[in-house]
Amino acid sequence: MTVERVVRKYRVGEQPSEYSYWQTQSPEARIAALEQIRKQYNNWKHDARPGFQRVYRIVKR
Repeated sequence: MTVERVVRKYRVGEQPSEYSYWQTQSPEARIAALEQIRKQYNNWKHDARPGFQRVYRIVKR
C-alpha cells in the first residue's frame, strides 16, 4: 500500500478537522497509519530494532 501525498491550502479557521479526514479513510488505511506511528514511537522511545529480542538465561551450576 502506498500513501499519496496531497497538499491543500485553506484559510485560517477554515481548515477541516483531522477527525473528519480519518473518517473518510478505509479501516485498512487507518490501521496501517497507526502501525507506522507505533513503529516510529517504539524506535524513538526504546531504540528498538525490528525482529525478535534475544533472551538469555543464566543457570546456576
